[in-house]
Amino acid sequence: MGKAFWGLLTIMLVALAQGSAPALSQTSTIGQSGFPVPRFVSLKSDRVNVRVGPSREHRIEWTFVRAGLPVEIVQEFDNWRRIRDWEGAEGWVFHSLLTGRRTGLVTPWEAGGTTPLRADARSDAAILAELSPNVLVDVDSCEGGWCSVSARGYSGWIDQTRLFGVYPDETFD
Repeated sequence: MGKAFWGLLTIMLVALAQGSAPALSQTSTIGQSGFPVPRFVSLKSDRVNVRVGPSREHRIEWTFVRAGLPVEIVQEFDNWRRIRDWEGAEGWVFHSLLTGRRTGLVTPWEAGGTTPLRADARSDAAILAELSPNVLVDVDSCEGGWCSVSARGYSGWIDQTRLFGVYPDETFD
C-alpha cells in the first residue's frame, strides 16, 4: 500500500488513541511526555517545520520563521507534538523544536490599536507603554486576570485576555 494510505492510517490511529484535539475550554490530561495536554509552549528555533503527520516522512505543511512564538500543544504521539497557532492552524512538530518558555503575542487577532502595559496588575495603574498587535512578550507569571510580562526593555502587567499564549484565568509563577 502507498505512503499516503499509511500516513492516513497513522493519523487515524493517533486520533483514536489520543482523542481529537481538545478545545481551549476543555480540562487538560497528562500526555505521554508527563506534561498536561493541552498546554502552551514556544518555538525554540527561527525555523520550525510543521508537518501534516507525526513523522519526518509526512510532508511539510508550512514553516515558522520566528523563534519564541507561542503555540499550544493539543496532542502528543511519541516524540511528536501536534500544535495549534493563534490562527487555529494545526500540524505536527518534533518535540525538540519546542521549549517550555512561556511567551505571548499581544492581540494578534486585532488589526490596529494598542494594549497598555501597566505598572501594576490593575486597570487604573499607570501605563508604562502601549504595545501594538503581534508584539512578542515573555510571560513571567499570571494571576487574577493579569500577567507579568517583559518586552523590548519594558516590564509590567497586561490584561490576560489580551494575550495569545495563556489560558483565560490561568495562574502560574
